[in-house]
Amino acid sequence: MPTYLFYDTETGEEFESFMKISERESFLKENPHINTIISAPSIVSGVTTSKQNRVPDGFKEVLSKISENHRGTELADRYGKNSIKDARTNEVVRKHVEKVTKRNSQ
Repeated sequence: MPTYLFYDTETGEEFESFMKISERESFLKENPHINTIISAPSIVSGVTTSKQNRVPDGFKEVLSKISENHRGTELADRYGKNSIKDARTNEVVRKHVEKVTKRNSQ
């Protein structure tokens, strides 16, 4: 919801109000002595800096521990720490799958 700036012609007072557009229209109809002051819109955005969107280091550690128990998942691929043995085992499995797939497709 936007904040609107109004001017009361009876009192000469300027004031702000936070309301929906439909509420603003009703408010202006009920109060003909109030005018809207046109100003630059104040837009609130959900955009944040990249530092605010980062996963905290403590949570990365939790994800790493979870990925140790769930090998072969996307989470393990992204946050897991593979030992040399795991890396070599995965490479052997990958080559075997390629070989078997190639043999079956012929």
